[in-house]
Amino acid sequence: MSGRIATEGSHLPVLLVEAVAALNVKPDGVYMDATFGRGGHAGAILEALAPGGRLLCLDRDPAAVAEARSRFAADARVRIFLAAFSTLAACADAVGAGLLLDGILFDLGVSSPQLDEAERGFSFMRDGPLDMRMDDTRGPSAADVLNTASAPELARIFREYGEERFAMRIAHAIVTDRKGAPFKRTLQLAEMIARVCPTRERHKHPATRVFQALRIHVNDELAELEAALEAALDRLAPHGRLAVISFHSLEDRIVKRFMKRRSSADPMYAGLPRIPAHALPSLQLIGKPIVPGAAESERNPRARSARLRVAQRLAREIAA
Repeated sequence: MSGRIATEGSHLPVLLVEAVAALNVKPDGVYMDATFGRGGHAGAILEALAPGGRLLCLDRDPAAVAEARSRFAADARVRIFLAAFSTLAACADAVGAGLLLDGILFDLGVSSPQLDEAERGFSFMRDGPLDMRMDDTRGPSAADVLNTASAPELARIFREYGEERFAMRIAHAIVTDRKGAPFKRTLQLAEMIARVCPTRERHKHPATRVFQALRIHVNDELAELEAALEAALDRLAPHGRLAVISFHSLEDRIVKRFMKRRSSADPMYAGLPRIPAHALPSLQLIGKPIVPGAAESERNPRARSARLRVAQRLAREIAA
């Protein structure tokens, strides 16, 4: 679940140096890579950890977890979990009841291996089954949604999660086409969208936004992110760092608002002489959002939209 690219058999994580620096890794600290992907960030964190340090690795993609176990299962510092990151507190408790973390990293979205493997159904450039589930053993697939949802519901998904301007036109076309043949393949959907869209965005396939929207809906990604951020805040140790890499505006907006809200006192208590502890700031923003440099963006086009936001847990809630 990240923006990594595959080159010559390796996977290069986005903003690798910046993300590890943002975590301010202490050799004997306890850290969590909540979106293992193919382990680029996890490997870099481990390089900074001493034998007494610990790293918890989470992913809800069984293929990613298999990769994690292949690479790190023998490392006594590492615990690996097949789990959604919204369940990170339970994963931490499995290591130690009430365990607090010195740093938590989220690298959102889909990984390049997921995009590049046609059978996962994430890509509109490769023909494969319309699946799009991070964990293909759970919940309805993208095909299930396309073949059962009403036109208004499909339009809502495309508009809300893909910001698709032709949402209703595409939704009606899906409902019409599926009467003749149900949607089963990625190229079947991509070609239909290309056919019905009256205009195109420059340098963007007309199916881009619909595929994004379906993926987010099928995996409930935005609700998962909101729950995970709250869970992360509760499990950060004093001075612990939260680092989040996002790849599109919907994710980044949630992260930005969460960090801003948690780094400010509750406005409901503005002007009062005493502010209750639960309404005080619990995070401190660290620097400005970080974006890839020109060299990384040139090397990895998928990194171009990446944005890293960082915040630090206050030692205690303090008055703003």
